[in-house]
Amino acid sequence: METSKPEPGTTPGTALVLIDLMPRIVALSLAPHTGEEVAGRCARLAEAFRASGRPVVVVRVERPNVAEQPPGSGFVEGLVRPGDIEIVKRTVGAFHGTGLHERLLGLGVERLVLAGLVTTMGVESTARAASDHGYEVEFVEDAMSAFAADEHEFAVRRIFPRFGEVRDTASYLKSPTTERG
Repeated sequence: METSKPEPGTTPGTALVLIDLMPRIVALSLAPHTGEEVAGRCARLAEAFRASGRPVVVVRVERPNVAEQPPGSGFVEGLVRPGDIEIVKRTVGAFHGTGLHERLLGLGVERLVLAGLVTTMGVESTARAASDHGYEVEFVEDAMSAFAADEHEFAVRRIFPRFGEVRDTASYLKSPTTERG
């Protein structure tokens, strides 16, 4: 008997995790997508997840051992909504020392959909830790970007498929679950 794969992001207990969508990181020279393009796609994904009642986790980094964070260290304007889970990390990945795993467990989350900046840094580090914690992982390849296009392409074509599914924003926005609202 043949079984089909579930629509992206429709598995019960799925959360969207958006990494480092901060003005100072969005403004960097990134490829193959600009930071603004990534932030826009991530905002649309977040709206779809919220509309379907699925958790949205927004993660930003703070530099440890400094008196004041650099300008642009908050979230991009309009990204965070009431009910979102806000995580502040002090390492590359979103799990170490943040309580993220415990928050997700409390919500019954089993699958993470990852997007944000930078593909080969915060996103990849978070994905590896998520896998170590036993989460199923999906990646939204056009809702992330890297310091160079070839780094991004290598990660989404060679590394990420070893951890989970790689999809694009359109596949999430057309999902029956996200359309129901």
